[in-house]
Amino acid sequence: MKYEIMNEEELNSLVSGEAITLTAVLAVLATAVVSVIVYRLFMSRKGTTTIPGGWKFTWN
Repeated sequence: MKYEIMNEEELNSLVSGEAITLTAVLAVLATAVVSVIVYRLFMSRKGTTTIPGGWKFTWN
């Protein structure tokens, strides 16, 4: 790895934090999607679902 000394302008142009922000947004989005699916699943009057691993649920 080669190190280079940066001047003041290059140092001021560095921006960080995008990865943390993107991760937070994706985590909130995934939580919201799962919440909606679980809500719709448990609030339905009757139905059936299959979860990977052979688990099957039926309710009336």
